[in-house]
Amino acid sequence: MENRNALLRELPKVDDVLRALAGETSGSPDMVVKRAVQEQIGLWREGILAGEIDTVSPESILEAIRVQIAKDSAYHLQGVINATGVVLHTNLGRARMSRRAAGHLVAVATGYSNLEYQLESGERGSRYAHVENLLTRLTGAEAALVVNNNAAAVLLALDTLTKGREVIVSRGELVEIGGAFRVPAIMERSGCEMIEVGTTNKTHPSDYTDHITERTGALLKVHTSNYRVIGFTQEVGLPELYKIGSEREIPVIYDLGSGLLADLASRGIGSEPTVAQCAPYADVLCFSGDKLLGGPQAGIIVGRRELIARMKKNHLLRALRIDKLTLAALEYTLRQYLQPEAALGDIPTLEMITAPAERLAEKRTMLVSLLKLAPGVYAEPADLESQVGGGSMPDAVLPSCGLSIYADGISPDGLETCLRRGNPPVIVRVMKDRVLLDMRTIDYEEIPLVAERLNNL
Repeated sequence: MENRNALLRELPKVDDVLRALAGETSGSPDMVVKRAVQEQIGLWREGILAGEIDTVSPESILEAIRVQIAKDSAYHLQGVINATGVVLHTNLGRARMSRRAAGHLVAVATGYSNLEYQLESGERGSRYAHVENLLTRLTGAEAALVVNNNAAAVLLALDTLTKGREVIVSRGELVEIGGAFRVPAIMERSGCEMIEVGTTNKTHPSDYTDHITERTGALLKVHTSNYRVIGFTQEVGLPELYKIGSEREIPVIYDLGSGLLADLASRGIGSEPTVAQCAPYADVLCFSGDKLLGGPQAGIIVGRRELIARMKKNHLLRALRIDKLTLAALEYTLRQYLQPEAALGDIPTLEMITAPAERLAEKRTMLVSLLKLAPGVYAEPADLESQVGGGSMPDAVLPSCGLSIYADGISPDGLETCLRRGNPPVIVRVMKDRVLLDMRTIDYEEIPLVAERLNNL
């Protein structure tokens, strides 16, 4: 006990440490510095009392405090380098915004804007007007509305059109999306009664028609964006379902999930339909803004004018409405689609998905030319397969290339941890005892940063 008391007396005082660090912490908030000092001294005190520390090292305490100050002063939400090859990586923020789109967003964010103001008349306007005409022009729909994400879009549509009524949906389309959000749960929250029809692998037109009653509020179709059922299967296609609904004057709501505006299937990439191809066969169509569209997180609703008008009057819209920064980024992204060919190069998501093999090889050559690896660290060329990700186009195979990294005496998981925890963080894949870096999702300007991180391993 006497030894512990002696060690406790050796611990530096908070004020003394603050004075000692004063010259090197001027860029950090005083609150952050003081908290780090108090917490680290507190940890040493707990270690002494628990018998885990038998020597007090003032320099070790100062170094621990410096590390904590640096950590606490850094932004928690920060940029990372995506070397996984997954273009729409949900955990890494999905669609990457172009610098020009970000520039427009900054211009709107740092000043006032005509968010809900009509410049022509000087009267109050609607925030949705900034993108509605663009969406109707690009999709061919009569009207459009945007909310904060696609789950909100589906919720608003069901709440407005089917609350207290039955909604018929195929059992094979009751999907679960990221974060354990399930279509049945969203339907329940909207206040409608779900009527499941068909089986997991087969649904026939008669499954819908046999269950239509006077209480039927809508026919719901959900695009199984993140998986495919193959083999002994059958589904009712959207045009056929729309015919059933039209003949009985029952609206068809289509949750498309990933909203694709560019025709990638014609380029041999996947089989995903475009929004414009689906819109004629749905009274209401919902899709995401931050997936294949390549914009910010948003839930986009297009469809019949009278149905969209009803949604605009729903008080739930206030809770689900889109903010001005998202609107600015979405409008910029949609305007890029007015020139379809240019959009493939201007929108990062489309540019990465359609990147030719020679461009990926060029990026790998640039990275290899900058490598000066430490002894015992190795980098070998690797042929890889990228993924679109984000629950989109699971059938699309994107041949790619990159590097396979390994090191003597360090496990692949250890290398992954080093790259992930550094500055900037580099997020990689680990497969077959190798760390893999996929050039598809590494931007040209990021190559020197990746090389520096690898050289410092």
